Amino acid sequence: MKVSADREQCIQVGNCMLVAGEVFDQDADGIVVVLTDEVSGEQVDRVQEAVNLCPAAALSLTED
Repeated sequence: MKVSADREQCIQVGNCMLVAGEVFDQDADGIVVVLTDEVSGEQVDRVQEAVNLCPAAALSLTED
């Protein structure tokens, strides 16, 4: 599965890091950074939760 983030839409809440810190980080301004754009296994569930929790709808998870 492919992970992506719209950094312009990010509002710096950080839910993504709390749920899937191995996939998401924040830069010095608090904007989301995708650490790995491909996930599988248990990571998919955590990333999907992060997508669902993102108040700005800045994250997406799609099939390759």
